[in-house]
Amino acid sequence: MKRFFTNVKGDMFGGITAGIVALPLALAFGVSSGLGPSAGLYGAIFISFFAALFGGTNTQISGPTAPMTAVSMVVIATIIASNDGDIAKALPIILMVFLLSGLIQIGLGMLGVGKYIKYIPYPVVSGFMTAIGVIILITQILPTLGYYPKEDATFVEQFKPQAEEIILENILKEEADEGILVLENFKETIKRANYITEEQIANESKTLAGKEASGTIGALKVLPRALRNINWLELLLALGTIVIIYGFKRITTAVPSTLVALLVMSAIAYFGGLDYRSIEQIPSGLPNLNLEVFTSFSLKSISPYIFTALALAMLGAIDSLLTSIVADNMTKTKHKPNKELIGQGIGNSIAALFGGIPGAGATIRTVVNIKAGGKTPLSGMIAGVLLLMILLTLGPVASKIPAAVLAGILITVGIGVMDYKGLKAIPHMPKDIKLGPIKLSAEVMIMLVVLLLSTFWDLINAVGIGLVIASLIFMKKMGDLTAKKSKVKVLPTEEVWKDEESFAKKEIANKVFIKHIKGPLFFGVTSEIQQLAKQIPDEAQTVIFRLDYMDYMDQSGLYAFEDVVTELLNNKVEVLLVGLKKQPKYMMERIDIIPDLIPKEHLFVSFKEAVKGMNGNGE
Repeated sequence: MKRFFTNVKGDMFGGITAGIVALPLALAFGVSSGLGPSAGLYGAIFISFFAALFGGTNTQISGPTAPMTAVSMVVIATIIASNDGDIAKALPIILMVFLLSGLIQIGLGMLGVGKYIKYIPYPVVSGFMTAIGVIILITQILPTLGYYPKEDATFVEQFKPQAEEIILENILKEEADEGILVLENFKETIKRANYITEEQIANESKTLAGKEASGTIGALKVLPRALRNINWLELLLALGTIVIIYGFKRITTAVPSTLVALLVMSAIAYFGGLDYRSIEQIPSGLPNLNLEVFTSFSLKSISPYIFTALALAMLGAIDSLLTSIVADNMTKTKHKPNKELIGQGIGNSIAALFGGIPGAGATIRTVVNIKAGGKTPLSGMIAGVLLLMILLTLGPVASKIPAAVLAGILITVGIGVMDYKGLKAIPHMPKDIKLGPIKLSAEVMIMLVVLLLSTFWDLINAVGIGLVIASLIFMKKMGDLTAKKSKVKVLPTEEVWKDEESFAKKEIANKVFIKHIKGPLFFGVTSEIQQLAKQIPDEAQTVIFRLDYMDYMDQSGLYAFEDVVTELLNNKVEVLLVGLKKQPKYMMERIDIIPDLIPKEHLFVSFKEAVKGMNGNGE
């Protein structure tokens, strides 16, 4: 606990400053997620406090972030849609997914997965971050224009027939669950149908309208309607927010421009008596513990979202540890990645129990904290406490904030989160792969695939596909490089190593072939390795495999090598191994290549010893 109180003054300033920066973003992310501003605020409070308390990065400030909110938004919309648009019915499942993702993060930290996050390729991260920015920009166009699809009566009306069909299907499902045979008892169906009200149909129609307009594709679909129904007041409030955020930075960065924009535009709207749309009511008092997460839990309801929870946990891990690296670079310290994952998991788990949206380490807030003097985890805890005090004292005031102001804030977040460094590099990256007649840069292709799939399909699947493509391309390149050095040639035409020079001049060399295998023998080069036996001429009596630079062999390479050795032995060719390393030797011993196919007498530390050991004595 001593490390928490070594820099109290600096941590106080850092925590308060970071908390002030976090306030408008927490509210905006909460609104964007679909659970309301209070969910964003709850997430910021609990994640900031507990991730700092239990985490492994001293200066990290955690809370809802753009990537986590973008994924959460999709999760929330999907679960609400599958529960007839009833958010009260869907909420326990949503929070259970968030709780599960937090528990998975704790598990990842305990398993030591944190150290492997660094192996995620940059093009995947770049494409994902740019996609997050694009998603935020597109989805915030509608609230910026003051257009809300569920409130467009003409738009909602067209979903009425589909709404009636869904309600009728639900009646038939209820009867099936009760064992009522519909074809034998139409009267019961008709009786239940008579209880359907216009309000039920209208609510279902609104749910369908909201679903149709959700996500990037949905927003683009209804954009023409939004442009024909612009609410100019909402648009001006959003534009004013954006102008202040960018303009105030030119005056000073001592005060967060986002907070200035929030206060100024909210004051203009409220005290000017403008007829604006405010955000949802923020409950006053302490947040309630959502015990329904446990009381209404069922494996059936949560099982479709287990992979989603895992993906959310992985995203939070990546988001947090990338911010930890930024913090390390600024403070010249070293974070503990696995401890950080455990802290983030605890924070997200507790936030879920209180109805908060998930989050991660937030780069901007962490940088602000460091620059303001924060050095220990106390700063993150102070930021959480400050947000709790704001909730308890200013909840009713915060409820008067215009929705368009938060939309404007999110527009700037979307612009800022995109990876401009990666985008600027597109024209300059080497075109190192060919797709038919077209030459492309592998890195650019990966980035664009992740960007497009994330924006218009699914964030999690896009990252998974990007990782697979990146891995395949990497393996192809490594395989090509290894194969390039792994061609079997008659000794005089292959590069002669220094210790082979005198042997190359001997008469026996005409019947001995030396094969240099450099680099790992893995699944990417199995096809080349399998061609070795076919490349060796019939007059060969001995093949010496020089393995001095083969440090690793995987299972695919092992079996491919076994096939080569077997074929050589069947052709009465003697096989000698020189410079066999520990790991490849261990693999060969496991499946008895050594000693069944290659006796231990045919293993040599040096080439000179191998020459002495050859049949016929090579001296």
